[in-house]
Amino acid sequence: MFDTIFSANADKAQEIYMAFDFKKEYKEYYMPKNKPTIVDVPAMNYIAVCGSGDPNQADGEYQKSIESLYSIAYTLKMSKKTSYKIDGYFDYVVPPLEGFWWIDGLDGMDYSRKSDFKWISCIRLPDFITEKDVNWAINEANKKKKKDFSGVRYMTINEGLCVQCMHIGSYDDEPATVKLMDEFIIRNGYENDFSEKRMHHEIYLSDVRKTSPEKLKTVIRHPIKTKDR
Repeated sequence: MFDTIFSANADKAQEIYMAFDFKKEYKEYYMPKNKPTIVDVPAMNYIAVCGSGDPNQADGEYQKSIESLYSIAYTLKMSKKTSYKIDGYFDYVVPPLEGFWWIDGLDGMDYSRKSDFKWISCIRLPDFITEKDVNWAINEANKKKKKDFSGVRYMTINEGLCVQCMHIGSYDDEPATVKLMDEFIIRNGYENDFSEKRMHHEIYLSDVRKTSPEKLKTVIRHPIKTKDR
């Protein structure tokens, strides 16, 4: 009996150990230091929901977008247990939640204007997952959960040259980290390059339900370009 339990636990541990973890495999994108650095970010594929409004609103549009994203993310991950087979599938840890944020007519962010926020809430996909696979997952989730997941879409985002920094603390304290980033790029001959396609970007590494505000870890990333002379 003990041998059986040990064997089962060992198999489970091996499965967990072998799961591909983006945070560990691509530390340059997910685990930067808490001081600004320059990074060239390649194109990545996501499942995404676009929306607007205060992300702190209880049961609001943003909160619902997160629920939808995780439903589709785990439907894709667990496809291995269904009759639907994704070409090239390998087991992986679902990557962290991310968000692209902007306010119309404004470069950067004004944290006091949360009701004016526009956002793309998203979760990265492994490269082997295609738009066809995402559409399957949406239909599957629609049937099983009896909810409408049609707002979720497959999206490719190519960020390119950016400055990023690990922010530790409350989301409302992010302006201090952004100030460090702005000062860093000026010293190094760059400037911010915000546009309709290049936005303030955050990657949420902490579970806000289990982490005190002063210990939250968030990657902040801004698009930059060489400063015009």
